[in-house]
Amino acid sequence: MIKTPSCPVCSKPIDDPSSCKSFPFCSNRCRQVDFFRWWDGRYAVVEELAPPPIDGAALQPGQIIPGAEELDPGDLD
Repeated sequence: MIKTPSCPVCSKPIDDPSSCKSFPFCSNRCRQVDFFRWWDGRYAVVEELAPPPIDGAALQPGQIIPGAEELDPGDLD
């Protein structure tokens, strides 16, 4: 059985998400409360902004750095 979704702000169950214009919130008020919490800095995405530097001496010749295939070679200077 699929669990009925609930509002992330007030936890009120949302019986019919397809007819709720504010989904995933139960009302426009809860949508605005959530927006204000983001705006006020109460919510935050906790992630390191810059990865730690890679120690080039620890790499073996020909070893591929994980994630390096996504880098632009001009960014490595």
